[in-house]
Amino acid sequence: MSANPQIVPLFATPLVIFDVPDAAALNRELRAAIERREKDQASTRKSNIGGWQSSLDMDRWGGAPAIKLLSYARNVANRMTTDNEGRTGNGPYPGYFAVTWLGSMWANVNRSGHRNEFHSHPGAFWSGVYYVDDGGIGADPSLGGELEFMDPRGPLPVMNAPHLRMSGGLTAGATEKVQPKAGRMVIFPAWLVHQVRPYHGTAERISIAFNLAV
Repeated sequence: MSANPQIVPLFATPLVIFDVPDAAALNRELRAAIERREKDQASTRKSNIGGWQSSLDMDRWGGAPAIKLLSYARNVANRMTTDNEGRTGNGPYPGYFAVTWLGSMWANVNRSGHRNEFHSHPGAFWSGVYYVDDGGIGADPSLGGELEFMDPRGPLPVMNAPHLRMSGGLTAGATEKVQPKAGRMVIFPAWLVHQVRPYHGTAERISIAFNLAV
């Protein structure tokens, strides 16, 4: 037996975190567009418990800043997607393949006590969220409002021995949380079940969610 056993993480689930360049200026424009829309449009009701959620066409009503944000998401998706031969997305030269992303996006405003229940995004390949305003969570994690992902295997890893974990898998059978930060984009497989935990701050937690389908 080897003195140093090797752990190979099979079937890993990708989670992409990307800090958008010049986010402060972009966020000012995005916030202004979202505030105008919230005054004119009633909230949709999907996974959100409280809060305001726009229609799924922010790329139409959000103007140039929304289009710019969606282009960032598409570019990151290109870099994070390969075909079965390992070639990276979008390029007319050898080593690349062509893919067209069909994007949809919507805005979310959560105030104190608001949250989103566990859900997934059927019909998409990648899904993601961008934080326009983290509502102070970046400076004070006790305010909640985290993005929480469920282990896609459900409780299976802890069914036999709930008090034990396999090396390298302390959250197996449970959840992982990502803390919001203004200017940060998080991209994940659309099938990955997730929720937004209750926000306990006194400001506004403003985010933009999006789907990318092929």
